Amino acid sequence: MAKIIKPFEFKLYTGLLRFTGRKAKNLHELREGIATVSEDSLFHHTCQYFLKGTILEYTNDFAQWAGESLEERALAEHLSNIDPYSFLQIEDLRKELLRVVDEYLSAFPGPREAFPGDEFFFNETVVLIVPLGIQVQNLAEFLMAVKYVDPGSLYYHFYESKLRLGGRVNDFSAWMETSLGKRELAERINAIDPFMHNLEEIRNVIADLVEQKARLDMEVYNR
Repeated sequence: MAKIIKPFEFKLYTGLLRFTGRKAKNLHELREGIATVSEDSLFHHTCQYFLKGTILEYTNDFAQWAGESLEERALAEHLSNIDPYSFLQIEDLRKELLRVVDEYLSAFPGPREAFPGDEFFFNETVVLIVPLGIQVQNLAEFLMAVKYVDPGSLYYHFYESKLRLGGRVNDFSAWMETSLGKRELAERINAIDPFMHNLEEIRNVIADLVEQKARLDMEVYNR
C-alpha cells in the first residue's frame, strides 16, 4: 500500500514593528536595555536581523549601532561574532550579549555617546503567520516553490524554525525526512549555516541541493 505523503504547506512570516519606549545613547544604556528588555525585543534585534533584504557589515542591530553610530568597531566585531542560532534559549543569548558588552566596558568604561536622533531604539515585532496557499507533495513541486516563494516564508521555515523546533532542525528538513524519506538531503539542508548567508543565498543553496538530489534520483531510476 502506497504511503500517504503529508504535503508541505508554505507559510509567510510577517510582522508589525512596535517601539518599546526604550532607547540608549551610549553603551551603558545599551547594556541596561539588553539586560531588561523582553525576549521578543532581543529576538527582533538579533534573529530577525536576517529578515533584512541585505545583510550589512554586521550581523545584528546591536553590533550595527555600536560600529556605525558610536564608532566602537572593536565591540561591534565581537557582537557580530555572536551567532544567535547557536543558542537554544533567548536568555542564553542575552547572557552572551551582556558578557561581551561587560568585557568591553571593563576595558573602556567611558564610551562615546550617539548624536541626538541617532540613539538605539529598542523595538519588537508583532508577528503574523499567514498560510500562502502553497502546498507541495514532492521534490519537484518543492523546488519550484522554494525558488519563488516570498523571503518571509524562507525566513519562517528555515531561520525561525531553528528556535521554534529547539534549535535542531528546520521545517524543510523535518518534512523531507519524515514525509519523503530523504534523510540525506534533509541533513544536508539542515547543515547549512544560517549565520553565514542572507535569505537569497539560502534560497539558492537549498535549490541547488534539491536539484542535485533530483538528478541523482533520476539517474538511479533510469538504470
